[in-house]
Amino acid sequence: MMDERPPLSGLPLLLVTIFVSLGAFMQVLDATIANVSVPTIAGDLGVSPSQGTWVITSFGVANAIALPLTGWLARRFGEVRMFVLSTLGFVLTSWLCGFAHSLEFLVMARVLQGACAGPMFPLAQSLLMSCYPPQKRGLAMAISMMVIAVAPIVGPLLGGWITEQLSWSWIFYINLPVGLICVGVCWPLLRHRESQTTRMPIDGVGLGLLILGVGSLQILLDKGHELDWFASNLIVTLAVVAAIALCALIVWELTDRHPVVDLSLLGERNYLVAAVVISLGYMTFLGGVVVLPLWLQTNMGYTSTWAGIATAPIGILPVLLTPLLGKYLDRLNLRLIVTLGFLIFTMTFWWQSHYADNVDLLSISLPRLVQGFGMVGFFTPMMVILVSRTNPNHMPNAMGLVNFMRVLAGSFGTSLAVTLWDDRTSFHHQRLAEAVHQANPAVAQGLDAMGSLGLSVQQGMIQVERLLSREAMTMAVNDTFWIAGWIFFGLILLVWQARPPFGHPGSPPPVVE
Repeated sequence: MMDERPPLSGLPLLLVTIFVSLGAFMQVLDATIANVSVPTIAGDLGVSPSQGTWVITSFGVANAIALPLTGWLARRFGEVRMFVLSTLGFVLTSWLCGFAHSLEFLVMARVLQGACAGPMFPLAQSLLMSCYPPQKRGLAMAISMMVIAVAPIVGPLLGGWITEQLSWSWIFYINLPVGLICVGVCWPLLRHRESQTTRMPIDGVGLGLLILGVGSLQILLDKGHELDWFASNLIVTLAVVAAIALCALIVWELTDRHPVVDLSLLGERNYLVAAVVISLGYMTFLGGVVVLPLWLQTNMGYTSTWAGIATAPIGILPVLLTPLLGKYLDRLNLRLIVTLGFLIFTMTFWWQSHYADNVDLLSISLPRLVQGFGMVGFFTPMMVILVSRTNPNHMPNAMGLVNFMRVLAGSFGTSLAVTLWDDRTSFHHQRLAEAVHQANPAVAQGLDAMGSLGLSVQQGMIQVERLLSREAMTMAVNDTFWIAGWIFFGLILLVWQARPPFGHPGSPPPVVE
């Protein structure tokens, strides 16, 4: 059965668009806003920084588990009701997070917050799509995808500023007025537009396998680098548990009559191609988002706020151009738009792979600004391709599944990028150190120059070691960006495996029933 809810227009449509998007933005923002505040939180709560990272891990695990449940929850309780309840739950748990006076309490609150956050963004996308007429759903998709483009950039910048100027508790407290206003505006406008509900049995086996498999995998990805990956017995155990549970989950969900995660959508070609491209692209993009500020702070002496300022320009062009693109999507060749976007990503990543350790702020920010063109050509067109043949009644499940894949891929991207950066730093340091010894005339000359300034040979070698480490880190971050460029270049081939016509998202034939 097709979705027969009539589209909104005028002021109600404008208000729903603003406040549903604001609620989604609040949720996506919270996935990254606490990252730069972990050292401060750990210090205030009297725990080590490594223990403090559980503030990030706990939210990520619960969020990743809740995302694929969106479709089942929407069918069982209704899209509007679930969005409002999730937002209210997110507000309450945000208050608990800000109120926390111990790590244990904060981690528990973050688990609850992540569980409430999971359905919010997929349901926001689905609600926006249902509120717009078919010919304008590309614009609705574009508006929702601006959240994905901008929130991961703004999160660390805003989190750093709030922590420095106020207190880490306020990175959670700011959600209270925003969430309550969103509910206060959206509920009266949307409560008469509730989707059809169905009383379905709970797939207990599937839910258990989902919690076990995704939870183990998310902890593995968050803690793998810290624990030296498979040198740790814990990581090995988590990997085995995740592999067994996720394989069993796939088999079970494909054969169960009422699956908690409907994997049948992956049988439609365009959905599968787009989901894979979005996941791999987001994995690569987020890896760069994480590594660049780390390099700026550890190697270039930037504060967290200035590192955020240096990387933030990537969000400018998506805010300005994405709505314009969404307005004309039905007239454009979507695969060509994505190809151009990925070529821009490729060129800008390769541009960033030529940094030196004396690079200035403008040279860091300019490639990021240009990369914004790539963002415009990536998320929105690919999401339109994704849902081009999806029944509107299946939209919550479609959004939940693809966002689950995207978030999980983002965790892979973060872990892989940081590990690659560390490994390449060690490699380049070793290669540089082989040429740096006192028998080398250039080194001997440098040590003599430092000796004339009053430094001993040992002190001089310490300074040389610092220079080697600085240069090795820079060379490693260049390697990371160079590889990222090739990944985006390779994804172009995959984009063209999608088959037109794409039409208006959520409405054209053929339909996935």
